[in-house]
Amino acid sequence: MMNYKGYIGNVEYDDEHRIFSGSVINTRTVITFQGSSVEELENEFRASVDDYIAWCEEDGIEPEKPYSGRFNVRFSPELHQKVAIGAKMLGISLNSFVEKSVIDELKVMNV
Repeated sequence: MMNYKGYIGNVEYDDEHRIFSGSVINTRTVITFQGSSVEELENEFRASVDDYIAWCEEDGIEPEKPYSGRFNVRFSPELHQKVAIGAKMLGISLNSFVEKSVIDELKVMNV
């Protein structure tokens, strides 16, 4: 994966056409790029993100932020209770408990 200004690019290789194709995966807006070498691919990725940001500025709209840092999680009432109790026992907020759990899992996944 590639990262530029918080935008994440995912890349695939088309062996039939001998070209790398990529897209930004953390926006609803479709942003694509391609290149025949790693250097060209990286340059095109950055250029595509910059073009998107410039286009937004020209149209007077705010570029879509890749992630706001907020998301809702839905648990069953039973799991919600267990998580709330676990957080209380550790003396931390429910949010901190869930965040710590996710971070720990990502470490196991090496992400």
